[in-house]
Amino acid sequence: MHVVIMGCGRVGSTLARSLEERNHTVSVIDSEPDSFRRLGPGFNGDKVTGYGFDQEVLEKAGIRRADAFAAVSSGDNSNIIAARVARETFGIDQVVARIYDPGRAEVYQRLGITTVATVKWTADQVLRRLLPVGAEPDFRDPSGTIRVDQVPAPAAWAGHPTIDFQMQSRSRIAWIDRLGEGMLPTRDSVIQEGDLLHLVMREENAAEAYQVIHHGPEEG
Repeated sequence: MHVVIMGCGRVGSTLARSLEERNHTVSVIDSEPDSFRRLGPGFNGDKVTGYGFDQEVLEKAGIRRADAFAAVSSGDNSNIIAARVARETFGIDQVVARIYDPGRAEVYQRLGITTVATVKWTADQVLRRLLPVGAEPDFRDPSGTIRVDQVPAPAAWAGHPTIDFQMQSRSRIAWIDRLGEGMLPTRDSVIQEGDLLHLVMREENAAEAYQVIHHGPEEG
């Protein structure tokens, strides 16, 4: 992919390096040339000085061959204008805009522009870490039917097969974080102490699932 990023702050520079590490080509736009220092000496992409809603600047950044565009500057208005230009003028389907105001983010989401409401996202992340496990899922699908939760493996389940855990809790283990690495469970996998389980379950089954999780396995 070729990705054009507007904004070379902490988010934009991190995103640019991450994309390049995944072998994508990247062009970064920023109105302040000094901002490009955040990219580091190893960055091989294009650095374009200007505003991301300026069509000539976008052309220099290779917008016509781009597969995606991200507007992650510090200004809501600039991000939205640039995102709309990329989508409506240049026909880029994959467009993401960083928005600080959650209310405005919802409006632009309806226009087909994927938005990341920074304040809301941060608040949600803090909220999930303040509330008891299971009180608030990591993800809930738009219909509210399916949720994804991350649950530290209960001591009572250590040493038991993941397949037993899934059957009794009526959930599915999407993956397990174990010793700093992600792993996909197989039929032979066993839960270990210290595992972080990422569970997929139906919202209507969540209360029953957590009861089983905390109670421990039914033997036999």
